[in-house]
Amino acid sequence: MAGQAGEGAAQGSKTRPAHRRAAQWTRDYVRLPGIPDEFIAQDGTPRAVWARFFDAFATLSPPEIERRFGAADRHLRDAGVTYRAPGESADRLWPLSHLPLLIGEADWQQLTAGIAQRAQLLELVLCDLYGEGRLVAEGAIPAAAIAGSTEYLRPICGIKPPRGQYLNLYAADVGRGPDGRWWVLGDRTQAPSGAGYALENRLVLSRAFASLYKSMNVERVAPFFEAFRDSLRGSADRDEPRIGLLTPGIFSETYFEHATLARYLGFLLVEGDDLAVSGDRIHIRTVAGLKRLDVLLRRVDSNFLDPLELDASSHLGVPGLIDVLRKNGVVVANMPGSGVLEARALLGFLPSLCRRFLGEDLKMPHIATWWCGQRAAREEVLSRLDEIAIEGAYGRSVPGFQSNGPVLAGELPPAERERLKAAINERGIDFVGQELVRLSTMPVWDQGRITPRPFVLRVFAAATPNGWTIMPGGFCRIAEQLDARAVSMGDGARAADVWVVSDKAISTATLLPAVDTVRIRRIAGVVPSRAADNLFWLGRYLERAEATLRLIRALGTPTRDPGKGLSTALHSVERIQRLLVTWGATSLATRAQPARIVAEALQSSERFGSALSLVRAAQHTATSLRERLSPDAWQVITEMVERLAEEVEDDDGVVSAAELTLQELASFAGLAQENMNRAAGWRFLEMGRRAERAINTVRFARQFAYDEAGDEDLDVLLTLVDCQITYRSRYLVGPLLAPVRDLAVLDPYNPRSVAFQVSALNEHIAALPSLKEHGLIERPQRLAVALQATLATTEAEALEAKTLFVLEQDLLTLAEAIGLHYFPHGPNASRPEKLTGLA
Repeated sequence: MAGQAGEGAAQGSKTRPAHRRAAQWTRDYVRLPGIPDEFIAQDGTPRAVWARFFDAFATLSPPEIERRFGAADRHLRDAGVTYRAPGESADRLWPLSHLPLLIGEADWQQLTAGIAQRAQLLELVLCDLYGEGRLVAEGAIPAAAIAGSTEYLRPICGIKPPRGQYLNLYAADVGRGPDGRWWVLGDRTQAPSGAGYALENRLVLSRAFASLYKSMNVERVAPFFEAFRDSLRGSADRDEPRIGLLTPGIFSETYFEHATLARYLGFLLVEGDDLAVSGDRIHIRTVAGLKRLDVLLRRVDSNFLDPLELDASSHLGVPGLIDVLRKNGVVVANMPGSGVLEARALLGFLPSLCRRFLGEDLKMPHIATWWCGQRAAREEVLSRLDEIAIEGAYGRSVPGFQSNGPVLAGELPPAERERLKAAINERGIDFVGQELVRLSTMPVWDQGRITPRPFVLRVFAAATPNGWTIMPGGFCRIAEQLDARAVSMGDGARAADVWVVSDKAISTATLLPAVDTVRIRRIAGVVPSRAADNLFWLGRYLERAEATLRLIRALGTPTRDPGKGLSTALHSVERIQRLLVTWGATSLATRAQPARIVAEALQSSERFGSALSLVRAAQHTATSLRERLSPDAWQVITEMVERLAEEVEDDDGVVSAAELTLQELASFAGLAQENMNRAAGWRFLEMGRRAERAINTVRFARQFAYDEAGDEDLDVLLTLVDCQITYRSRYLVGPLLAPVRDLAVLDPYNPRSVAFQVSALNEHIAALPSLKEHGLIERPQRLAVALQATLATTEAEALEAKTLFVLEQDLLTLAEAIGLHYFPHGPNASRPEKLTGLA
């Protein structure tokens, strides 16, 4: 069967039941060392959903399987799907398992009923904790169990969120036990992560196994995100609200997910510095002034949201945010302080709270938990210390122990075990005991065979006007060790897509609404000042890299005629080398071998001006723009970094790498020119490129078109500015000083001349909104107009070395003025002169 191609049903399906074919395939073809729990039902036969899956999967040959898995890995790499493990500074490629977790329709309905009930219960508990406070007053929850959590925020007490909803997005980590029942392992109420990665997992696997995915009738996740987005939109107090996703920034472990969700949902990705309080509202600092923000989906922990009322050391939040929330000036999802429900200390009280609020038992239990803040529970834990896991009551770590997870007393040395007992006796409120559970296992493809691995499933629920909507699927994490008791991405686990398989065909759903329900709009959109700043510098970094690569190519590929004198050739070579040293691309002396210089200028990680360093700087800047860059644009940047980081064997390899990278830079410029919407974001990317190209071209002209320059130097300049063909078509003589200067600096029709760049800068600046109300021409435009006038009225014969130096300084001043005007920082960031007539 393994040799058959395609994704259809296996041959002979009429003579042998599907579950028997699948079982034989898993035994004979992949030689299972152990059958995954998820594959086998309680009666010992394969679950129907897995039988259907493997019946089709068995028709794929081993090469076809590897090809499809390779395609999935390439998509992850090209799309730059990454995460950062706790404590690490470098991103890792997203570790997606190639096989999905399958859940049958009936099984899923039981799971979602329990999740919806639990979300409703926690919403009611949260309303009471920050509202009337009856649960603590009447003894239903001990006060210490709440007050011990750093996530219980007293400034939030008495603040009722708009429409009374505290939890907008809830997630529960669940696992299946040996008896087939689902158990809750933990609640996520702070700012649940994983939904964006679940979306990316689905995109990858549905492409890798398109026919199989369709034939399995997998429930779509788009309706869930649509319901969640509509719920947030409906929570605002105007019809077309502006919604932002608040991220800690690019150093967040899950920044890629933040960008993915913002792009998919159509939200603005903002950081704390992008926001400002004015009156009773939150506003975004944009290149057009302050713009009102109505809803904030936060991915920043509550304590860091407002340095005025919460953690004063925070640089991630917005000063004054809590006061705006108190005045109902903004909707924050989830409500600050909701993270208190993640405390394990509360787990033991939820069964009684469920009966109190809902009049019924929990439909899906959690693992047995004893909070040591109560004497009876503490004594129970101490009496069974070797049989249970000890965890922190209010955090992942156990107080006094270095491990970032549970402590197993039975595995501790005697002295450490006694220290743990003493700590529990002395301050029991900081500890909980939890029953050790064995997680169910799912199939994982490992080196050409299927092996069982434990998994944890995170299920998401969104609050909507019609109740809680559950994402059909979720975020699955798989442990690398068969006996893993805790699953964490930082511990080397991988993720899996989750397929909820229906018995009937699934209708296609999308986030695109019906045409007749949408009002047509042609607006430029809002560009936060930080995003505009990053776009501007992305353009500058890429243009700097191009200029450096052109120098490397010119130095590595001699441009002189063989008949020229050697002294003249060496003179030009030394000037190229001197420019590379000045730009920080190399530290080698100008008398060093050109081969050594070009190699260092191309690939040195230590030199800030090398091509590799500049492209990496561009990639770092582009990371902050993930929600604004297309996958193709990101792929081009990634490929440039990978190419320049590869080891080059010889001189020809250096020149070849430089030339190929120049082609990729041209590809990026083409993508930006042809695919980016002509809004403010595109203009700032273009302005960065134009400003940097003008500066670099003047520097080339100063170095190779100086007053006494010979034809060798002028020929180098024509090569660097890519004007050899144009010059030869205009002039039937060798390179002369005045014509070369005119072509490189003054010609408004040459797309690489300084005059062309300044003209483009003038057009972009004129198209941007005015930031001041006096009606006068603003400084960036004033400088650009003056530069354009100077270039338009200057004659080539009068373009001396001193004039070129003044022109370079004027261009640097213009670039700095653009940054100060449109990307304000510090005390000027709020633009007080624009506070009237806010949008």
